[in-house]
Amino acid sequence: MLLGLSKIIDCPGAAVSFSTSVDLRDLCYGVSYPVSEPVKAEGTVRNTAGVLVMTGDITTCIHGTCDRCASPFDRDIHFPIDVVLVTEMANEENEDEWVFPLEGDSADLDDIVRTVFVLNLDSKLLCKEDCKGLCHRCGKNLNDGPCNCQKELDPRFAALKQLLENK
Repeated sequence: MLLGLSKIIDCPGAAVSFSTSVDLRDLCYGVSYPVSEPVKAEGTVRNTAGVLVMTGDITTCIHGTCDRCASPFDRDIHFPIDVVLVTEMANEENEDEWVFPLEGDSADLDDIVRTVFVLNLDSKLLCKEDCKGLCHRCGKNLNDGPCNCQKELDPRFAALKQLLENK
């Protein structure tokens, strides 16, 4: 969806509000497709001393499989939008991922929402921030409680253990 900005490009202090919904079901993240619901974005584009600044929020619910414990999960997410819109890129070699070019007098909201969403998504999809994962010996989900595995003794201390067993 293109957001027309011709009214505010030459009017410092002017603003345009936006609200859109973007379908990101085709977004492959690792080996999964965590977005099955529309990604909603809303906010404002404001001409601040000749610079077009877009601010707002992105919200959706992601459905995934935890990368640590392999449990399915659903999590509501909220990401801030804080980008700059420019009429042309000065140096495309050193372009900033938070700066987006205009298409004529319009901003491509789908491209901006997709980029902001991907850049804010964690590198690993976790069911919760403090997920404990699985026991590397028995495979028990450690979020459900500790497992009954014996801790491995450091092989460098094996000789000391034998001394304690002989007494």
